[in-house]
Amino acid sequence: MKSTTLLAAVLSAFSTTHAALLWDGRFNDFTSASDLNKWSWSNQVGPYQYYIHGSSPVDKYISLSEAYKNPNDTHSRQGARFTLDNTAYWNGQNMRRIELIPQTKEAINRGKVYYHFSIMRSDKNAPSVYREHQICFFESHFTELKSGWISGESGASNPNLQWMTNQRSGWKTEWKAGVWHNVAYEIDFSANKVGFWHSEGGEPLKLVVAPVSVSTSSNGADWHLGILELPRNGYGDTTEDFYFSGVYIETGPITTAIGGP
Repeated sequence: MKSTTLLAAVLSAFSTTHAALLWDGRFNDFTSASDLNKWSWSNQVGPYQYYIHGSSPVDKYISLSEAYKNPNDTHSRQGARFTLDNTAYWNGQNMRRIELIPQTKEAINRGKVYYHFSIMRSDKNAPSVYREHQICFFESHFTELKSGWISGESGASNPNLQWMTNQRSGWKTEWKAGVWHNVAYEIDFSANKVGFWHSEGGEPLKLVVAPVSVSTSSNGADWHLGILELPRNGYGDTTEDFYFSGVYIETGPITTAIGGP
């Protein structure tokens, strides 16, 4: 009887842990970035919508490799390198963009949820410090990361990676090459609040900015994993790489270990 009770408790805990995972974007089931091409508006398969990109083949903008993930993340088989080049213009816009949207019917825009990802840059093809990059943002920009010179600010350059709510910086750090930044947006869609969890490398996530009031607007298909770069006079295009891994969305309690449940 005791063993049966213990087994039931273990299975219950296992079920509860996995029930917290709403959407998994960790690229574990991808053989290559070309798998993104399987998705279309008429064939909505896979974990991502892929339509915000330039005119070149997908492997010019996204490539997958074990070398592109946070090495401390044992739950991800591989990570992704997102590239902005001189063709990365979408739909006639003057902004360079490469972004993926979660493809899911789960309630990722209701209640309290946590949007997780890790991000890194390299010295090779480093993101420009002279242009504004909007990273992992919602359509209304109620929460996002930004890097580089923010439009309208003083000075010519900005070396920081920043967390923003409603265009206001709530946290920043110098964005050094080779450092993995682990991020979770704590979003309470019911209470209209957002908090910021962060760590580096293999350290567990910590709440570094307590939830603040924002208008948490989302239709469940408008969180952009990737980068939108604003143009700036006098600063031409250069090839820029951004690395992502450990991408997923969960309900609470938050998973602080790197890579997810």
